Amino acid sequence: MKRVTRPINSSSAKAESSTGGVAAAGLSLPARLEAILYLKGRVVTLKELAQLAGCSCEEAATALMILMADYAHRETALEIRQDGDGYSLQLRADLAELVHMLVPLNLGAATLRTLATIALKQPIRQAVLVDMRGSGAYEHIKELLAQGFITRRREQDGRSYWLTLTEKFHRTYAVLPLKRQSSQEAESKDGGQQP
Repeated sequence: MKRVTRPINSSSAKAESSTGGVAAAGLSLPARLEAILYLKGRVVTLKELAQLAGCSCEEAATALMILMADYAHRETALEIRQDGDGYSLQLRADLAELVHMLVPLNLGAATLRTLATIALKQPIRQAVLVDMRGSGAYEHIKELLAQGFITRRREQDGRSYWLTLTEKFHRTYAVLPLKRQSSQEAESKDGGQQP
């Protein structure tokens, strides 16, 4: 079998290896950032975006502004949203009704409460969740795993599992992490004034 090699530009190889990112051949930086946001499906910090795109934070910030302006000038269902110190690519908020119509969630009230508990307490041990929600939580966990809203990872001692939310949860429910959400609520109560 013949091995094919291609020459590597040493400066780009150094940049990619030093940042840990991979520059996609032929794609502009805004296009790479858009792809990263799409594939991550969650809020991504500027630092993480820069690392994944193989550029500096300043270059990533400039490219994000270009990308956000591009989305603002097009009539599109998607938007780049800034949440605290991170960014996400998601459906515009005014399309929530359409999402609920097209992606019906067949989760009962008890299962939704279990999902909400996981979202608030994650990562949470399955045993702790069952203590909080009762033995019916086992069925809720099975359903949430089947629908892809949570993941389950066995503890090191092998007795229970750790439960966490998935990217699908974050794409389906535009919910900010609790710490970020409470800080934004505090800002809105005091008119955006920092103490």
